[in-house]
Amino acid sequence: MGFLRLLLLVMVVAPWAVSSASPARQRLAVKRRLKRLNKPAVHSIQSPDGDTIDCVHVAHQPAFDHPFLKNHTVQMRPSFYPEGLNLERETRVESEERASSITQLWHLNGRCPENTIPIRRTREEDLLRASSVKRYGRKKQRRVARPSFAAPEPINENGHQHAIAYVEGDKYYGARATINVWNPKIQQPNEFSLSQLWILGGSFGEDLNSIEAGWQVSPDLYGDNNTRLFTYWTSDAYQATGCYNLLCSGFIQVSNNIAMGASIFPVSSYHGSQYDISILIWKDPKLGNWWMQFGNDYVLGYWPAFLFSYLADSASMVEWGGEVVNSEPDGQHTATQMGSGHFPDEGFARSSYFRNIQIVDPSNNLRTPRRLGTFTEQSNCYDVQSGDNDDWGCYFYFGGPGQSERCP
Repeated sequence: MGFLRLLLLVMVVAPWAVSSASPARQRLAVKRRLKRLNKPAVHSIQSPDGDTIDCVHVAHQPAFDHPFLKNHTVQMRPSFYPEGLNLERETRVESEERASSITQLWHLNGRCPENTIPIRRTREEDLLRASSVKRYGRKKQRRVARPSFAAPEPINENGHQHAIAYVEGDKYYGARATINVWNPKIQQPNEFSLSQLWILGGSFGEDLNSIEAGWQVSPDLYGDNNTRLFTYWTSDAYQATGCYNLLCSGFIQVSNNIAMGASIFPVSSYHGSQYDISILIWKDPKLGNWWMQFGNDYVLGYWPAFLFSYLADSASMVEWGGEVVNSEPDGQHTATQMGSGHFPDEGFARSSYFRNIQIVDPSNNLRTPRRLGTFTEQSNCYDVQSGDNDDWGCYFYFGGPGQSERCP
């Protein structure tokens, strides 16, 4: 009888003991990660969208958790800007929008003081939505289109679909573009929609280097459907290095005005007001760091050159455009929108665009690309159409609704 009671006790208690231990370990891992991500704040600002923006001293930001940055002296401004970056020359659209310029929602309730940077506070629920605490802030799989392949698959690997323009075949030291901002509908919480530029080096295998920036809607990452400014980097095709925004050590921010991962406001409306953002990424020819500028006024910070292998020298490809995730199985298609959710042939105030597209050449000059290719896996779902004119220079419209009469 004693043995049977012991056996019964093991059968009943052991499963409970195992299941309770796992959540306990998870809670400890979450607590440790939150402590690492949420640095002590000099001041905190409550954003109308529910975010908390912490103003953290420049020297205490997450970048300096990196072992190679322990004794790093922050470069508060780039040594050189690209030649041809003339901020006095504005297109008609830029001039009209200056009176009601795009901003971030948290600005409505305050700004961070000098010598601090704004960081969106990570919450426990953010970590719990991730596939694991360790993977929080990282892309799950490779998410770069491969337009140089002669015969791409009809549907991109892992359900990612693109509508992009690109250049390749030379050495590139940066890129610039102006992107109008929308709030596309997302069908499933594990899907996202983004518009961004990619600075790429290496192959599309396990050695891919990538620097990325733009806007995105990602319920899985942020817990809502707001349109947010984001950055990303990786030096090994999204395997173990890099992250979104400031969710790991690496990117060094110097601006106290713009918070990565924070909501952008206002956004464009169909057949209504159009709002856009300008992004410039370039390699400092003196120190080799990759800098990012947002709009005409905000130099955000830089990715140190040592983070990369191929990009320590230059990029071999630049891409601009949109990307979504199709999570539907068995050949079905998601109704997640790209860009405005409308096809490029609808044009201005209806479709999403990139305009004033430029690259930085080996002489540190901003110039229009000589040849701009385009690529999409399924043009009946998401498409891209390029052009050029005097006002917008090199440009393209892109996007689509996803699942529709044209896209089963």
